Amino acid sequence: MKKSKLVLLASVLSVALFSGCSTVPLEPKEVANQAKSFNAPSEGNAGLYVYRDSFVGQALKKDVFIDDKCLGETANGVFFYQSVEGDKEHKVSTESEFSANEISLKTNSGKNYYVRQYIKMGVFVGGAGVEVVDEKEAQKVISKLDMAKKGICGSR
Repeated sequence: MKKSKLVLLASVLSVALFSGCSTVPLEPKEVANQAKSFNAPSEGNAGLYVYRDSFVGQALKKDVFIDDKCLGETANGVFFYQSVEGDKEHKVSTESEFSANEISLKTNSGKNYYVRQYIKMGVFVGGAGVEVVDEKEAQKVISKLDMAKKGICGSR
């Protein structure tokens, strides 16, 4: 009897991890469309796009940070745009199951950078990671996503 309950619980958790839908507050379409023009950032700055398009963990929301400051909370199918100081190294991190996952990104003034947040299997709940993505690939994906409101993080 106990084994069947464990199997049922594992099945329910698997379905929750791999399906479902989660939402976060979105920017108006006009703001999103402006960001999707992928213009060069202002002088002395770099542009940083962070997006999420994972099939796995669609019911999960995960926070993203730039230099330990809340960028926002992601759901599947959203992106953020943030202007950052150019010619400087920045830390992009995301909450995960047990600790934050992060990358360091050296930016050059006048250039845009693209970071994908992805969901991965965890012990109790899905974890998250971040990776730098090629400009053409990222722009193709971002052009189909909604823009999430910045500054709203659930864990901090």
